Amino acid sequence: MEIFRITLAKWTDKLVASRRPARWNSNGMQMIYAAENRSLACLENVVHRGSEGLNLLYKVMVISIPDSLEMEIIPSSKLSADWKDTARCPVCRAYGDEWLKSFKSVVLRVPSAIVRNEYNYLLNPMHPDFDQVKLVRTEEFQFDKRIKAAFA
Repeated sequence: MEIFRITLAKWTDKLVASRRPARWNSNGMQMIYAAENRSLACLENVVHRGSEGLNLLYKVMVISIPDSLEMEIIPSSKLSADWKDTARCPVCRAYGDEWLKSFKSVVLRVPSAIVRNEYNYLLNPMHPDFDQVKLVRTEEFQFDKRIKAAFA
């Protein structure tokens, strides 16, 4: 399976986690976020960045996960109706932190908070099987000017 991560070009030479908090991890917990397709990866960036941030140099990281690796899945039905609200991030973070510490799998599939029935893939870089996850290539990426204009 291939998944996609759009990030600043300076961070695209290897798979690393920032340790900064996000929806599914607390501060200091290493987790790499990716999406099932390029368009969802784009939307994830757009909702988390201001229009100035979209002018910087980005690339798409194409990541390969062998089908033989186990993946844990969080179905939307297991989450509260309001899980997408930012006020609920502590609940999502607790789940993600517990998953990281459990080492149950190297990949956790979670529903997108932006697009219903689409998914993000979270990677645990500390998992023993993480060495099987590969950065296949990077691709040039530029946010469409119409997206930037929507923020002006």
